[in-house]
Amino acid sequence: MDVLGGLLVVAGAAFLLLGGLGLVRMPDVFNRIQAGTKATTLGTLLSLAGFAGLQPDWTLKLFLIGLFVLFTNPLSSQVLARAAHRAGAEESPLTTVDVLNDEQGK
Repeated sequence: MDVLGGLLVVAGAAFLLLGGLGLVRMPDVFNRIQAGTKATTLGTLLSLAGFAGLQPDWTLKLFLIGLFVLFTNPLSSQVLARAAHRAGAEESPLTTVDVLNDEQGK
């Protein structure tokens, strides 16, 4: 169980590192929000699962933390993206579809 827990922690750390790299490399705020949210959610959940394998006594607490992260990360990213759109944040020239503009009749 220690080996599996260690592998999950390393995989989670790798996803967190890639999420941080995505924040630097993505062209606009909307892509940065997506890269940061998806990678950090998966990285955090993998890390928590790994820690649960390393410390079985903490499993319930880590599960509750994971549940909280699973509910709050996507919601907060959606709110940030909507606020950035309303504030007029520039989109990447590669963006071809803007659903929020279509919904608002612009």
